[in-house]
Amino acid sequence: MTTATEQQQRPLTIFDQAGPDLVDYYHENGFALLGNALSPAEVAEINAEAERLCRGDLGEIDAQRPVSGTESSEDLLRRFLCIHYPHKVSEVALRALKNPRIAAALTGVIGPNVKAMQSMLFIKSEGKPGQAWHQDEFFIPTRDRSLTAVWIALDDATIENGCLWVLPGSHRRGVIYPAREQDDPRFDCTTEAYDFPYSDADSVPVEIPAGTAVIFNGYLLHRSLQNSGKHGYRRALANHYMSAESLLPWRQPQQGEHMAITDYRDIVMIAGEDPYAYKGLADISRPYSRPDKDGGCDR
Repeated sequence: MTTATEQQQRPLTIFDQAGPDLVDYYHENGFALLGNALSPAEVAEINAEAERLCRGDLGEIDAQRPVSGTESSEDLLRRFLCIHYPHKVSEVALRALKNPRIAAALTGVIGPNVKAMQSMLFIKSEGKPGQAWHQDEFFIPTRDRSLTAVWIALDDATIENGCLWVLPGSHRRGVIYPAREQDDPRFDCTTEAYDFPYSDADSVPVEIPAGTAVIFNGYLLHRSLQNSGKHGYRRALANHYMSAESLLPWRQPQQGEHMAITDYRDIVMIAGEDPYAYKGLADISRPYSRPDKDGGCDR
């Protein structure tokens, strides 16, 4: 079994296609890299869409950050860290969520029936914070440990501009670690995981070219640091998926509803069939801007 320290000393493997080798690597390490998940044209299209989202052309994103019609594109984008649920208003983001090349990888690591419940568009200009150690399953609980993130670089992701760092193999125990509030200026307003049997020295930076996807397990410990570059962005699109066979208890049960059948139905089917199609779909989530410490942490 490869240790995290051994993996840090060798180049990361970027797979050309979603085949058995990618799936095996994913299950062993908790993550795998898919090259050219999005084409250069698709990357450029999403980056252009980011400005439309921030300007409010597709609907209000953050009432606390009014947009001036005379504000330059550079000044506008630097005010935003991340926009949640862009796929709810952007056809460009929705196409990326359902991208066939990515869907093929997801059916390999999850199974034939795959649904999505969340998208996030990170902009992260110079000086913007990262996110402390965490596990996605802490925030999006599934019943079968099938939660899978697809983090797509929209710029070349480097250590300097705040790429992802992962703790390979940290998904294997299937344990969700405790979380606490943190006031580290390197990170945004989210909590940090702690009391896990790994150290920062075991972590591996995921430096990848634009268009490459990091596909990783919901139990994998990961984080990102500040964009410490003097100029430019570290943009990324992060989408979350899971098995369609699993119910998603992502809200409190309704009155008279048992927890065992609680199911968040604001989803998009990505591959296969929806066993719970009889429940119908909901339109619950709306796009919003993630708070960072510059603008305060209360929503």
